[in-house]
Amino acid sequence: MEKHYLLNDSEFETQFVNASMNPVLFSHEAHLRLAWIYIRNYGLETAIEKVCSQIKQFDKTHGDGTKFNTTVTVASVKMVNHFVLKTESSDFKTFIFQNPRLKSNFKQLIDQHYEVDIFQNEFARLQFLEPDLLPFD
Repeated sequence: MEKHYLLNDSEFETQFVNASMNPVLFSHEAHLRLAWIYIRNYGLETAIEKVCSQIKQFDKTHGDGTKFNTTVTVASVKMVNHFVLKTESSDFKTFIFQNPRLKSNFKQLIDQHYEVDIFQNEFARLQFLEPDLLPFD
């Protein structure tokens, strides 16, 4: 079990917002959990804004400020939202169990939407790049 589960959703959000969360806890799955919490609490558009601004800040606080990728982050939130709309799980652990592709096949999900490698593309890192294969909506 991933260590971010030691925190309840409220603690997870609070520690992330004030950048007091141990960076070791912020795995790929924890990124997905952040998106899930924010979508459920604030709706998609606000979730996108909050996740982007707060991950940028977290990267500046705990890293060198260069790891944030706008397109990957927005795409991640939109993909989590897609699965939120299809499932009725009341907790993240159930949600990720019901939607394991978000965790185990994330790159393949991204590749369904983008021909360009958004992980390596500098424009995609700095600005949201709309999908060139399959829209999220």
